[in-house]
Amino acid sequence: MTEKTIPFLPCRTLQPVVDFYAALGFETTFLQKSPYPYAVVERGSIELHFFGMKQYDPAQSFSGCYLLTDDVDGLYAAFRAGLKAAYGKVPGRGLPRIGPLKDMSYGMRQFLMTDPGGNSIRVGQRTGEDQHHRPAPRETFERALHMADLFADSKEDLPGAARIIDRVLDLEDERPTPVQHVRLLVLRGDIARRLGDDDLARRLLERAAGIRLTDGERESARDALARLAELTEPLS
Repeated sequence: MTEKTIPFLPCRTLQPVVDFYAALGFETTFLQKSPYPYAVVERGSIELHFFGMKQYDPAQSFSGCYLLTDDVDGLYAAFRAGLKAAYGKVPGRGLPRIGPLKDMSYGMRQFLMTDPGGNSIRVGQRTGEDQHHRPAPRETFERALHMADLFADSKEDLPGAARIIDRVLDLEDERPTPVQHVRLLVLRGDIARRLGDDDLARRLLERAAGIRLTDGERESARDALARLAELTEPLS
């Protein structure tokens, strides 16, 4: 037997959701308005179903799904390009939005996006067989990065992640390595941008860009530097 699971996700109105997935390269294979709103979008082997609810509040949504892929970097680049073409910019906050691509502490390389219906779609690629959370490092700044990543891009608790980073950036008796400093500033700037504090985000990202790194350090900070470039690129 061959089985397949298809996510069944809510939204207030179908058209903004259908348009969002069209920007990501999905084809609308079914769309009806009555007797109830219903749509199906497909991209390769990915199939998502949506139903409309007039009283539904996307901002209060807890629904979503996880999409596994063997090319998360390729999908991330394609989705960002599609969103920029459709919306004139890559939306990083509000609805819809797409977050950063990063290696998580549970054997996944992933990014999160949220569609206009408030559905949180995690897209990831396995980087290891063990899907359990790695223990938090003992070293101060690695531990802060570990926990802040989980809060920001797994739990989606942005204020909690900000508090973790702010605490270690204010330490006077310990200093991060250049790579740790860049990663902390970029993540904190990203969080500030997503929370709507563009002035703070700009200051933090400028500090990150001003840190000098060796070639080896740049390789270690590869994802953070890529996110820095994304956050400072022109909007259109």
